Amino acid sequence: MKARLVPLQFEEMNEREQDEFREQMKLLTEMYADVAQFEEPVKVGEEMPEGADAAVFPLLIFAAYRHDEQLISCSLPMIILTSEYGTIEMWDWEIATYLRQLGCRVFTPYSVDMAKTIMRAFAVKRKLADGAKFLMFQDTPGEGKQANIFKKFYWWEKQSTDKMEETFGCRVVYKSWKELNERASEISYEKAAEISADWEICREGVSDDSFYRAVRIYLAVKDVMEEVGDVEGVGANCLNESFCSDTTPCLAWNMLFERDHIIWACEGDTLTMLSTYIIYGSLEQPVMMTNLYPFLMGMAALAHEKIDHFPDMEEPDKYALGVHCGYFGFAPRAFCSQWTLRPKVLEIVDEHACMIDCRMKEGPVTLAKIYPGFRKISLIQAQLETYVQYPGSDCRNGALIRWQDGYRVMEELCSHHSLIVAGNVIPLLRQVAAVFDWEVVQM
Repeated sequence: MKARLVPLQFEEMNEREQDEFREQMKLLTEMYADVAQFEEPVKVGEEMPEGADAAVFPLLIFAAYRHDEQLISCSLPMIILTSEYGTIEMWDWEIATYLRQLGCRVFTPYSVDMAKTIMRAFAVKRKLADGAKFLMFQDTPGEGKQANIFKKFYWWEKQSTDKMEETFGCRVVYKSWKELNERASEISYEKAAEISADWEICREGVSDDSFYRAVRIYLAVKDVMEEVGDVEGVGANCLNESFCSDTTPCLAWNMLFERDHIIWACEGDTLTMLSTYIIYGSLEQPVMMTNLYPFLMGMAALAHEKIDHFPDMEEPDKYALGVHCGYFGFAPRAFCSQWTLRPKVLEIVDEHACMIDCRMKEGPVTLAKIYPGFRKISLIQAQLETYVQYPGSDCRNGALIRWQDGYRVMEELCSHHSLIVAGNVIPLLRQVAAVFDWEVVQM
């Protein structure tokens, strides 16, 4: 999946500038070969080729100030890549500002990583618009386990699905969670053992019986994915409708990502699935989802995890716990410094269920998620400081997260589900937001 980019040139370019244009195009074509497909150059004012994602200026000259109507009429966003390092030249800031004042959508990447992020984001946007399919397993979400909690969530509303499909062009394909589990139960343990023989899963306390039940879910999901065709992401209402299953799909999500690069989502959360798909597809950085429990919430947060106190910290208003399904949350093992399959923690899932106990590398992280309505994205710069354990609770291994302004977070946070992206990637995610024309709510 690559961005389709159209090089733009001005008819006023002299012979020297034309040579520089050609040299710069050679450089860009080599430097960005893994993320971009460059079309034949087009002169400013000419019609753009159908299906292109963005225009590129490999060279800018004085003529940029003399083609207002043609530039305004350009239907594509513009990326300026004029330096010998594949980024914007500092001498082009005036022209970039002038183009923005005209109303053009202009990207001015100052690093190769940022330029690649922008290009990948445009490719993801086109993939969605072309009808990318997300597969979600659920039956009658809401009035099941912990209905007092689950019946509050926007992602189960028809309005949410319709708006998501209308906004991005993707499709959410719903299939029965109950029927999937019935299908899985027909798969033999021998088949599960054969398929998983080379997985090299680190597990502690998980019997072969429980392990093979989880493997069968993977096989059943693979079968349905093949029937649906061209699936980009998969999820299930795994907790609220846990009575339909004798396991959990966490192991399946890991293997689907490892083997097929399929994005995942827990609890039927289509907003998380979409957020993960766009952010990972654009940044290719480790990402996962967890529940956020800000210290400012007090017992309203603690009681759910069956613990009676938060860690004793200076400035507790700047801290939160990240906990999901008894541990930090699900993440593919490729993203983790530690990753072990363990027996379930939550009471609401089957006794044979299992969960991933994992840790991402400690250090700077960015918390992010698309808002309901799909017009805004929340971005929180934070630090994953350490991990804390509460034996016998629903927080056996949670992340201690520090952010800058807990009071602002309490006012602006759009969901208890939040993506955690490795590193301080807010500058990159602001570029992704610009590609998708989102308002950024930065905390």
